[in-house]
Amino acid sequence: MDELSIRIKIADREYPMKVKRSEEERMRVAGKLINEKIKNYREKFGIDDKQDLLAMVAFDCLIEKMTDQENHSSIDQTVIEKIQQLNQLVSQV
Repeated sequence: MDELSIRIKIADREYPMKVKRSEEERMRVAGKLINEKIKNYREKFGIDDKQDLLAMVAFDCLIEKMTDQENHSSIDQTVIEKIQQLNQLVSQV
């Protein structure tokens, strides 16, 4: 099998999981980024409650994802418009 058993520590709690070998590094980096965000919120707002910190990190991550999706949609629309313009130019020739 191409799966590994790993443990990811998030907010001082370990989570065992099975992941594809090709996804291991991504999972570890994700865990590290979550812990960094938790640390930043703890320092910035003086919050110690882990549930509150995790909720803030989840909210922050979702906002980032939504922003990225909006940016990609805008880029996609721009590309489509440019292709249509190029098609019109080619058609005229």
